[in-house]
Amino acid sequence: MSRSVYVIHVANVTIAPRFCTRFITLPRDARNPHEEYQYQLPNMLKKLMMTSKTTLTSSLMMKTTFKKLTKPISLSDYLELTKPRVTLMVVITMAFGFYLGARGEINWLLLFNAVIGTALVAGGTSALNQYVERDIDAKMQRTKNRPLPTGRLRPHEALIFSITISVAGIVQLMLAVNWLTAMLATLTLMSYVFLYTPLKQKSSLSTVVGAIPGALPPLGGWAAACGELNLEGWVLFAILFLWQLPHFLAIAWIYREDYRRGGLPMLTVVDPDGDSAGRQIISNCLALLPVSLLPTILGMAGRLYFVGALALSLFFLGCGIAVMRHRTNADVRRLLRASLVYLPMLLALMALDKVRF
Repeated sequence: MSRSVYVIHVANVTIAPRFCTRFITLPRDARNPHEEYQYQLPNMLKKLMMTSKTTLTSSLMMKTTFKKLTKPISLSDYLELTKPRVTLMVVITMAFGFYLGARGEINWLLLFNAVIGTALVAGGTSALNQYVERDIDAKMQRTKNRPLPTGRLRPHEALIFSITISVAGIVQLMLAVNWLTAMLATLTLMSYVFLYTPLKQKSSLSTVVGAIPGALPPLGGWAAACGELNLEGWVLFAILFLWQLPHFLAIAWIYREDYRRGGLPMLTVVDPDGDSAGRQIISNCLALLPVSLLPTILGMAGRLYFVGALALSLFFLGCGIAVMRHRTNADVRRLLRASLVYLPMLLALMALDKVRF
């Protein structure tokens, strides 16, 4: 009686014929009482191969999952969440507010604690903003490579990080500086994350609302230095508030297609001709001109500052007028560069020509 030998191939490994003949050699005679096993064997082999493939697939999936769970922490991604350049600007304006509000000698330890706390809150605020806007950022060219849209960080990782450093910064300010500075830092975070960020998706007025938390850092520095809020501190707030609007409208003009792609109704998106944006730029530049001179009038700074602030504000206004008249990208970029020169020079002049209390 002839016998047939089946050779099994599982996961590219051949089971030896001798092994097979020992355990699964079957008669070919259909009248044999063991005939039914001849028809069951292919199904047995198929199940065996499927089981092997399933085992291999499960093993690969476990290895992949293990790699994901054990991926190295990238500190640069967490740093990027904090928007370092924005955080640096916040810290600098706070430090200027501290210096201008200080009576007598500078308390360097107090300034150090104010810087650390402010940096933590500012970084946490930016990280929370990126957490909330991660889906919008994925649609925009200028933000699609951030850690959350690219998947380099998971949302819960960003959320835990942002809350941790924000709370740490507020506690730092409350314990090592004063409660007023901590309160202003908390107000900055809350208004930016819970007012400005959601309003960006609904109204072009978000730029005005967003200028409020952006103008609070120098006021916080003033409060850190002297422990109170007075008219001079609010003048610093007003200067930062009015400066921000032409600055951010210039950015919104340059990237209006990107904002449209992200579904954000910025003023330059809802009014593509630029009429409304141009009027806003001019009106804020005009308002900034007399407000920037108040530090001398109130006795915060001397004549050198007055002359320098007047020249800078007239130059800034001229750039805004050019945008209103021509509405070209070149003029808008010139306005943006002017805004980046205007604020540091104005604050530097104020610090250099500070009137000692």
